[in-house]
Amino acid sequence: MTEIVEEKLKLLPDSPGVYIMKNEAGKVIYVGKAVVLKNRVRQYFQSNKGHSPKVRVMVSKIADFETILTGSEMEALILECNLIKKYRPRYNISLKDDKTYPYVKVTLAEKYPRVMITRRIMKDGARYFGPYTQVGAVHESLKLLRRLFPMRTCKHMDVDRPCLEYHIKRCVAPCTGEVNPEEYKKMVDAVCLFLEGRTEIVEKRLEEQMMDAAENLRFEEAARLRDQLHAVQKVAEKQRIVTGSGDQDAIGMSRSEIGVCVQIFFIRSGKMIGREHFLLSGSEEESNSDVLSAFLKQYYHRAAFIPHEILLPMEVPEQQVIGEWLTDKKGSKVYVEVPQRGTKHDIVMMAENNAAKYLSDEAARIKTSNEQTEGAVRELGEYLGMKQLPWRMECFDISHIQGSETVASMVVFEGGIPNKSAYRRFKIKSAEGKPDDFLSMREVTTRRYGKKDVEDMPDLIIIDGGKGQLSSALEIIRGAGHTAVPVIGLAKQFEWIFVEGKSEPVILPRNSQALFLMQRIRDEAHRFAITYHRSLRGKRNLVSVLDHITGIGGKRRQALRKKFGTIQNMRDASVEELAAVPGMTRPAARAVYNFFQAHEEFVKKDIETSGEET
Repeated sequence: MTEIVEEKLKLLPDSPGVYIMKNEAGKVIYVGKAVVLKNRVRQYFQSNKGHSPKVRVMVSKIADFETILTGSEMEALILECNLIKKYRPRYNISLKDDKTYPYVKVTLAEKYPRVMITRRIMKDGARYFGPYTQVGAVHESLKLLRRLFPMRTCKHMDVDRPCLEYHIKRCVAPCTGEVNPEEYKKMVDAVCLFLEGRTEIVEKRLEEQMMDAAENLRFEEAARLRDQLHAVQKVAEKQRIVTGSGDQDAIGMSRSEIGVCVQIFFIRSGKMIGREHFLLSGSEEESNSDVLSAFLKQYYHRAAFIPHEILLPMEVPEQQVIGEWLTDKKGSKVYVEVPQRGTKHDIVMMAENNAAKYLSDEAARIKTSNEQTEGAVRELGEYLGMKQLPWRMECFDISHIQGSETVASMVVFEGGIPNKSAYRRFKIKSAEGKPDDFLSMREVTTRRYGKKDVEDMPDLIIIDGGKGQLSSALEIIRGAGHTAVPVIGLAKQFEWIFVEGKSEPVILPRNSQALFLMQRIRDEAHRFAITYHRSLRGKRNLVSVLDHITGIGGKRRQALRKKFGTIQNMRDASVEELAAVPGMTRPAARAVYNFFQAHEEFVKKDIETSGEET
């Protein structure tokens, strides 16, 4: 215990508040709250026999602490949530990656609101729904909403005519005044109700609007509302009645050797509208009730919607305070309770069973993944007779079309998993204009391993090719003094492996994980090389086409290429879009536009480069 800590312990007050523990570097390592700060903080520094190993380690790292006084325990709870969110202390239980969960955002501050996905909640007048853990499901929900309710998706509305979305009936074109603000607002209200799960209110309002439109002889509008109504009813049929009425979150929790999973069932107006699971870290030595309490505080601190009832599988510390906090946050009474029997209890049990199933499925997935990654690495090392496991592997591939735009790729796998941040690509100069894979391989290996003191040397170097490419690479690698690193060649057919100093290839068993790993590495190297090759070829073709246009010099060619990227994009551009490119004038833009219109067949032929990529 430091002198600073000893002195501060004497001055601790009897009031409620938050304490912030820091290490020698001044970094926050733990945030907690207390009804009586003096009693709670001193407990950490008294006899540590009753402390868990985690707490003992944490206390040994405390070099200083701060306290913030609050007016009540509830204020302390709110401040604790804010500080945990801000500092993400190492020794607090925390939701994994809680900064990245997506939300559905309805931009109510705009005259004609949009619906979108966001990962940040801001005080901008918008309405947020979430958080969600499965971004794919959020995208699917957004697609469904846009089919049911044709709201605008564009950022800007300063246009002269409706876009394609209007013509395919995916937008009502508020940008050109095709819909009045009142009608649009009704649609936005329906979207918000739909996201809340209140489909019966949406159905009632759509039916009323449909009947009103029909009575006033607005038959086209009535037909559109009818189609919306039928679509909403179809979605509502898939939602099962579980409690009869009310908004509830039913929470279940399960633990296993891989961690803690909390499952939430969202029940709105008596209907199960969805579920989400969350993983928690830093919970290994905490009790179930403490873990669940930490989850409730962190989740509802940033939840966009708080239901009338929160159903728990067990009593938690501070349950009453949490209920008061949520009541204050919602503006109406929130009940946090543990149902003992009946339908509510059954739903909580269902949530717990789903949490347990997720953990068991995750354990099976991890086992399979390990077999395909680390297990495959061990297996490959055994087949190749390596003394050291090939943890880091670098694989090279060459790509070109009849010698033009020759490129090489280097992909890196660590522990059987791609490390894309370590990938490299090379534009080959020595073999430009003539196909020479051997010369290309010598150049790329020279650039990677040509010096004696190369950083991050791999455990295994893989050359995509047979004996010839392997010999070219070995000449450079061994010549540079790298004699300890094994180098192998991977034949394009059958994945035979050629090893230095052996005439016969190593043939991996057909269904072995080692073979599947080699196939993944080879395919990834090929994909990365082809992607770079196509990029260079597209730039070359674009410049070659622009060479034929009078008044388009080097600077304008570069500006056009930077703006549009491909010939197809440039051919589809209007005169106004072409003229907006820096350095372009309207006459020059008209010349480019006219050229593409008059030479469509020529341009098409230039786009379609003949030959096979290797």
